[in-house]
Amino acid sequence: MIDLHPIGTIHSPFTSIENMPIQPAGAAEVVGSVVVYPPYDQGLADLDGFSHVYLIYHFHAAVRTAMTVTPFMDSQPRGVFATRSPLRPNHIGLSIVRLLQVEGNRLQIAGVDILDGTPLLDIKPYIAPFDAVGESRHGWFRGDVTSVRQKRSDDRFR
Repeated sequence: MIDLHPIGTIHSPFTSIENMPIQPAGAAEVVGSVVVYPPYDQGLADLDGFSHVYLIYHFHAAVRTAMTVTPFMDSQPRGVFATRSPLRPNHIGLSIVRLLQVEGNRLQIAGVDILDGTPLLDIKPYIAPFDAVGESRHGWFRGDVTSVRQKRSDDRFR
């Protein structure tokens, strides 16, 4: 049995799923915040030395699961595990965001592509020597950073 509980809430300017950036690359200058609940806020000690963090969260607005989805950057249906769709079996999201400031139990972040009010499950520091991958394959994805930055969501993943 897995028993997960939110440790905080992610806040962003996005109050609707439609027309949101589809990845942090499309939200580079979008500023948001994270409020960490007591007693978890003690875990924020020493985080201010990192430039980026992973936010692990629950896609709380996803109400269904699908094993095949059509991604925003493609027109062909794909297996959900080959996409970043929120319609996964456990509705778990992952974003790397820029950490601007830690003040008490609040993080100021940039690059937020997350719906306002999203439950936060965990925070982990991004450490390039551990996390950056020099050579990688991108499967079916043929887009570039510019196309990802310009693409916005619609209601297909409701």
